[in-house]
Amino acid sequence: MNKTYHELTLTLDEPYVDLIADYIMNIYDEGLEFGTGKIVIRSENDLNFVKDALLSLEEHLEQDIHMHFTLKEKENKDWIKTYQESIQPVEAGKFYIFPSWYAPKEGCINIKIDPALAFGSGHHATTSSCLEAVSKYVHKEDNVIDVGCGSGILGLAAKKLGATVSLCDTDPLSVKSCRENFLLNKTPYDALWEGSVDKAEGPYDVVIANIIADVLRFIATDLKQSVKEEGYLILSGILDKKEMLVKTSFSELTLEERILKDEWVTLVYKK
Repeated sequence: MNKTYHELTLTLDEPYVDLIADYIMNIYDEGLEFGTGKIVIRSENDLNFVKDALLSLEEHLEQDIHMHFTLKEKENKDWIKTYQESIQPVEAGKFYIFPSWYAPKEGCINIKIDPALAFGSGHHATTSSCLEAVSKYVHKEDNVIDVGCGSGILGLAAKKLGATVSLCDTDPLSVKSCRENFLLNKTPYDALWEGSVDKAEGPYDVVIANIIADVLRFIATDLKQSVKEEGYLILSGILDKKEMLVKTSFSELTLEERILKDEWVTLVYKK
């Protein structure tokens, strides 16, 4: 272990934390620490390349998300232990989401997730809202697909409810993380691939897509075609200011439920 490590702290507008964290995790394969309007990256290796990549990204974004950077070199105490202590278990719907250094909880459906490579550890409002929706709309023997699966947490939740579960993500890092989390939970998935819903065999009783509003609109046709008649479509990752744009793309479906947490909206449609 080196005597020092590098710590890059990024502060930014809270609604963009997940989006930027997802981008970081495509270029950097160690753990991130999340806070309100903050992302902390630690490594024994130099982190200037991450900072440079984010500065380049910011130049191409249409809006200013007010990113500010602090890069420090610190004494290498046990920062991994410090990181682990910052991650607390969370309850959402029927589920108890916990990292491997905690014990499962009696009376809940337990899902073990070590937050590291792909986001989706149950703490963000979008994941929490989706878990609530999965608790309510997914039933035993349902055929379910999780589109943009990330860590696989939503597919794991559906599988633990007795559903048949397929998962996909265009990011190979997320596919790898998803596979590892199913192994961590000693739970088999039924199908997993790199790509999107257009490769799905469907139709499905429940289609879950926790992505971002612009992507939901872009793949709206494929999502709608993948749902059975009388089936449900759970959409999330939607900032409240983009809610109407998403609703326009799915207007022919029946809106069953709207869940608002912080500035994030989850919409549940019935076909």
